[in-house]
Amino acid sequence: MNIKDFDKLGLTNVKVHYNPSFEELFKDEIEKKEGVETSLGAVAVDTGIFTGRSPKDKYFVKQPPSEKYIAWGEINQPISKEVFDELFEKTKEYLSNKDIYIVDAFAGASEESKKGIRVVSEIAWQAHFVKNMLIRPTEDELKNFSPDFTMYVAANLRNDRFKEHGLNSDVFIVFNIEENIAIIGGTWYGGEIKKGVFSMMNYWLPLEGKLSMHCSANIGENNDTALFFGLSGTGKTTLSADPNRRLIGDDEHGWDDEGIFNIEGGCYAKVIGLDPKKEPDIYNAIKRDALLENVVVDEEGNVDFEDTSKTENTRVSYPIYHICKHKEDLRGPHPKNIIFLSADAFGVLPPVSKLTKEQAMYYFLSGYTAKVAGTERGITEPVATFSACFGEPFLPLHPTVYAKLLGEKIEKHSVNVYLVNTGWTGGPYGVGHRMSLPATRNCINAILDGSINSSEFETLPIFNLSIPKSINGVDSKILNPRNTWEDKEAYDKALEHLAKLFIENFKRYQDNKDFDYSQAGPQL
Repeated sequence: MNIKDFDKLGLTNVKVHYNPSFEELFKDEIEKKEGVETSLGAVAVDTGIFTGRSPKDKYFVKQPPSEKYIAWGEINQPISKEVFDELFEKTKEYLSNKDIYIVDAFAGASEESKKGIRVVSEIAWQAHFVKNMLIRPTEDELKNFSPDFTMYVAANLRNDRFKEHGLNSDVFIVFNIEENIAIIGGTWYGGEIKKGVFSMMNYWLPLEGKLSMHCSANIGENNDTALFFGLSGTGKTTLSADPNRRLIGDDEHGWDDEGIFNIEGGCYAKVIGLDPKKEPDIYNAIKRDALLENVVVDEEGNVDFEDTSKTENTRVSYPIYHICKHKEDLRGPHPKNIIFLSADAFGVLPPVSKLTKEQAMYYFLSGYTAKVAGTERGITEPVATFSACFGEPFLPLHPTVYAKLLGEKIEKHSVNVYLVNTGWTGGPYGVGHRMSLPATRNCINAILDGSINSSEFETLPIFNLSIPKSINGVDSKILNPRNTWEDKEAYDKALEHLAKLFIENFKRYQDNKDFDYSQAGPQL
């Protein structure tokens, strides 16, 4: 077996399973008792005590030249080269003298922008996860494959010297940009690999003048691309799965001079409460070669999607071709429309509003949604969440770097940008009700077919948002949120309260005089 650059890995006495097929991985997962076969055909595995990412255990090696580009802080924590070297030696030693899996794949469907990623792991299902989630090379591409970046995953290795090293815990996810290496230890969670690759694309692409984005994308019959940005629970995956359009991707994309491209070759969907009637695309994608995580399975192999006893973050990964209507080359032309999704639990934002370029910058940097009350004891009101660029935990550079690129591209390609509220109407959570999915779909259809532009618009006070007075298939009363509240004075107070939260959050950007978009936000 000829694996290019294998000697550079620094591993000794290993038996290598190189780019194994799905069938070989399935066989190993079952024989090694890593997982169980479900009645749907997919294998189900458990990710141990970690059923989500460990953001406090993620570090970048602080060294030139990358140290001057990284936005250091709580999200991008520094680690010394000396500590990295020690952990790297431990990782290589740990993975030596073992059966290991090496998967070579690509991040980025654009020839201009793609990166070769090599993932080394001791666990069959982690190799399966990588094969599902990244772009699978052809046989010819594998012959000449040379990795741009290598990830070593040592799930069972813990750092017993973490206190001496000044680290958060015995788990470590460390990126060495100059050496093009990442090491992961102490966590089995597959999402660390996925978001680790995304974090690196978020470093490389903007420095090449290309935009990396945490969004879904689809394309219509007229070759019109649409992007959907939104935090968890806003409907990003649901709304981009449209029977009249082909899916480019559900989570991570890049935008270069050629257009839009998926960074991944698969999907990673939440399956908690999965209903085959409401989300048939995801349900039907759960078959042989898909990989379920942390679901409860009975002795007959039946999956209980309602059971949250292991975690609420139950997931499935699958190759994108498990979705019937997808774009095979995972690319699209420059977008015609961009949609920011916010689930506003305060119930004050309109179901749809058209943004100026400056407002687009403001709402992109704000990355707003509001979580409902009741998720924690004692919380009786909605909680506002702001995550820059709708994906701050994965941004190594300062958020304004991504926002500047977005602004340039919106202007150059004359892109329309909209804010869509998939949250509450008629009052806040507990008083009003969730915006109906058909109403939201009709708002999005009006954006995509352009009919929204023939509407007359009015302005929402304080926020100065431009809102349509009529949309096909939508009760015109709900388009202006104040009309849906019985107590108009309570609405005005809630609107002012949300405006204050936006203004307070945006103060973090106001020290940058070259890039101050605060005037495009709410004004009190």
